[in-house]
Amino acid sequence: MSLSSAHRFDPSVLAPYGWDDHWAAEFAPYAERGLVPGRVLRVDRGRCDLVTPEGTVHADTEYVVPRDPMKVICTGDWAAVDPDDRDPRYVQAYLPRRTAFVRSTSSKRSEGQILAANVDHAVIAVSLAAELDLGRIERFLALAWESGAQPVVVLTKADLVTDPVTLSYLVRDAETSAPGVQVLPVSAHDGDGTDVLRAVVAGGTSVLLGQSGAGKSTLANALLGADLMDVQAVRDVDGKGRHTTTTRNLFALSGGGVLIDTPGLRGVGLYDAGTGVGQVFSEIQALAENCRFQDCAHTVEPGCAVLAALADGELHQRRLDSYRKLLRENERLAARTDARLRAEMRQMWKRRETAGRAALEAKRGRQR
Repeated sequence: MSLSSAHRFDPSVLAPYGWDDHWAAEFAPYAERGLVPGRVLRVDRGRCDLVTPEGTVHADTEYVVPRDPMKVICTGDWAAVDPDDRDPRYVQAYLPRRTAFVRSTSSKRSEGQILAANVDHAVIAVSLAAELDLGRIERFLALAWESGAQPVVVLTKADLVTDPVTLSYLVRDAETSAPGVQVLPVSAHDGDGTDVLRAVVAGGTSVLLGQSGAGKSTLANALLGADLMDVQAVRDVDGKGRHTTTTRNLFALSGGGVLIDTPGLRGVGLYDAGTGVGQVFSEIQALAENCRFQDCAHTVEPGCAVLAALADGELHQRRLDSYRKLLRENERLAARTDARLRAEMRQMWKRRETAGRAALEAKRGRQR
């Protein structure tokens, strides 16, 4: 494709990968410069693979390597790349993202890491070969909601739970921890549930997330209809999986839409996910609106609607503990980069400590 014809490409070539009028409008200035549009399939060591009207091309990312890790080009990005008469070819820019799935790089640092860009569905794979970790599901969901994607929880390896009653209880437990989210028991081994999941993710961009050993690669192969991802057995000694996926890869689904497979995530740190946490624990947020004090910490304050719901059995202690834990983690991360917020948090903790002591003294006084 020459410079003079670069902007006159056939859009149907990129349509299966999500190209639409929005991306065409965003790309228009780059088309005038003779650049070629492409979606990033994979990024590895300073180079990336992109699907373009010319087919799959390899390009250097030197011009899009900023100091800010949040602005690094990522699988799922739409980019402007040099035409085929240039050697080597470079990615010149990437288009503004609609959504981005981000996690914290470390519990001791305040940097974010983008796992996938321009995602419509976040498919959270949780293995039923191990005890269901509801807290981890809630953590993934907080990041998914914050990203702007619609989360879906997939309970993989459902064939290992032979009792249908037990399976229904596990689904119900997951649903309780995932309000407003579809929970699907799926067995990639025998195909149960894969058709339903395939219908859910059709027509958009989905990112597949989960721990090593959650069955993501097997699930990806089932959705793709081909053994494109390597699969290894879970270790018998501890039930943990091996990293069979080492980079984030984007594939076109035969039924429409694309799938981004990701490496197994051992750590899932929150990153600026306050809104996402509120979405995951929407019932607690709704209860908190009826608390007597606007800044109620839901610990010892009088007139606390959350504590009242806890006492009545309307709210489970595990949910409240998980909510508090994720809120604290998110606040600590935010405070590391915001001096004003750190000062406000110190004042808030002092007020809560004072209120707690006063409530304790009042309780002691009533008991005398």
